[in-house]
Amino acid sequence: MNFFSLLACSLPIWIVAVGPLTAEPLEGWGIDIKAAFKQAKKEDKPVLVEFTGSEWCPPCIAMRNNVFSKKEFVEAASKQFVLLELDFGKGHKAPKKNDKFRRKHTVNGYPTIVLFTAEGEEFSRFIASRYPTIDKFLAHLDGELGKMGD
Repeated sequence: MNFFSLLACSLPIWIVAVGPLTAEPLEGWGIDIKAAFKQAKKEDKPVLVEFTGSEWCPPCIAMRNNVFSKKEFVEAASKQFVLLELDFGKGHKAPKKNDKFRRKHTVNGYPTIVLFTAEGEEFSRFIASRYPTIDKFLAHLDGELGKMGD
């Protein structure tokens, strides 16, 4: 079997395994920084920001497929947080305000989670893929909420 035949046969398997090459915004997640913090103030909730490279970063793709896109996760996490996804995928240019926000908060790796108060003060950050299941991720978030008052 030549290379191109092998590629043609394996590409559908690869796409199913890691997901589509272009990522749509996740249901239940915001994509606008200003709107997320406005909602957080209105609802008196902290903001969970996921910095991701959803199209090219294998741990980001895994977290998206196994945790962040799941209804169970979105329903549970959104009771305590406003969810904001800032995607820095190869296939599209991130809005300048997203990149400015990323640089301001010194996010250099993906998938990074940064938790903010509704007023925009960071109170926690961690690598999302350290908590690769819904249960582990939600349990970690519960523990991080305790840091908000520190």
